[in-house]
Amino acid sequence: MKSMIWLGLDVHAASITIARYDGDATKGSVTTIVNTPTAVRRFVQRLPASPPVRACYEAGPCGYVLQRQLTALGIACDVVAPALIPRRPGERIKTDRRDADKLARYYRAGDLTRITVPTVAQEAVRDLIRARDDARCDRTAARQRLVKFLLRQGQRHPGRQWTKQFRAWVRAQRFAGPTQVVFEYYCAQVATLDERLTQLERAILELAATPELAPVITRLSCLRGVAPLSAMVVMAELYDLRRFATPRELMAFVGLVPSEHTSGPRHRRGHITKTGNSLARRLLIEAAWSYRHTARNTDRARRLLRTQPPAVRAITERALHRLTRRYRRLLGRGKPSTVAVTAVARELCGFVWALARTEAAAA
Repeated sequence: MKSMIWLGLDVHAASITIARYDGDATKGSVTTIVNTPTAVRRFVQRLPASPPVRACYEAGPCGYVLQRQLTALGIACDVVAPALIPRRPGERIKTDRRDADKLARYYRAGDLTRITVPTVAQEAVRDLIRARDDARCDRTAARQRLVKFLLRQGQRHPGRQWTKQFRAWVRAQRFAGPTQVVFEYYCAQVATLDERLTQLERAILELAATPELAPVITRLSCLRGVAPLSAMVVMAELYDLRRFATPRELMAFVGLVPSEHTSGPRHRRGHITKTGNSLARRLLIEAAWSYRHTARNTDRARRLLRTQPPAVRAITERALHRLTRRYRRLLGRGKPSTVAVTAVARELCGFVWALARTEAAAA
């Protein structure tokens, strides 16, 4: 501790405010540099050769470029979770200098929570997954705009939306004057987003078939409700599941464990924490809905299981029966279906963890 330089970096798009503490010093120094690779390199070159230097900054929109540059320059740099930084009650003054100084002091005291920094390849896959989710949200919004436009014109399809019949009915609509221009614009927007989403999903599935990802994606796809695309989302957002020592750590990481307020003799549990990765949590909950049906594997799962070792078949078989039974028992106790599905998703997390580690052990 005494022979260490601690740096707290408050990173913005145009500038970096750096607080420095030497060893156990009670007062640090603060400086500001421009956020460019050249300025960062010059700052590092001005640091003494010894003692060793450790730096940290909050995860944010600037990503991990600075962390990778500092690591390449020989500076140990951690990225910390912003939501888990201690905050004093009643604190109303916030500046870059204060933020950097607080980061350096808390980092030296060990009060900050580090996050796992993805590799360049892992981040590229994650960006592809998130681009696909953005396109999906954009398409949903475009579809809603088109349907509401038709409703304002007095046109309402009696059946289900976005089936082949619905699309044929939409193409048959005709309007007069500027209304037709607006209608064609909304239709073209939906068609463009449909094509963009198809291209992104094709690229994701091509990545899922690569030798690095294919084994674990195939194993996860043996679980009911987990398609290859869903398995790719989980792996892209959570990276290597071997970093979680127990399945409970993974459940807590994706925010599927109940919140708790225990004080003295009073024990109270509430809604799930919803911390961590929201995209992975949503995919797991969507997959958990499939366990409300009879415990029977789909044709796709049966085909995949023929190529898997006995350990994988045993895990998926146990998941199928245990999660289906869990859902029905919770319903029998009067729990709402949404609560039952959330509990099933929490246990599904454990089976995902087990399959990922089984793949690692087999490799």
